[in-house]
Amino acid sequence: MTVQFLQIGSEKVAVMPVADYERLIDLAEDNDDAASAAAAQARRLEGEEYLPADMVDRILGGEAALHVWREYRGLTLEALGLKTGLSRGYLSELERGLKKGNPAQWRALAGALAVLVDDILPE
Repeated sequence: MTVQFLQIGSEKVAVMPVADYERLIDLAEDNDDAASAAAAQARRLEGEEYLPADMVDRILGGEAALHVWREYRGLTLEALGLKTGLSRGYLSELERGLKKGNPAQWRALAGALAVLVDDILPE
């Protein structure tokens, strides 16, 4: 790598060929990627849950997060109702956006699904 140092005013600057500069940028990005991967692995080992891409796509596509999470957890409306004390019909209405629910209900649902309330609240 060839670097030339220049003094411009009170600041010292480095000048190098573009190819060398681009190689340094690539190395820095590789370092950042490796650090991000290591941090993600540490979170995974601590128990952080990662979602399958198809699940994320369903939620981003407009499907109710409550419905997607319930299915992902393998729960029927009846089973979720037993865990939360909410009726099958009411849960169905929540999933379809026909009912809004109250904070206590959303906390109960989040607890039953082992997620944050923000993960299942409608937009």
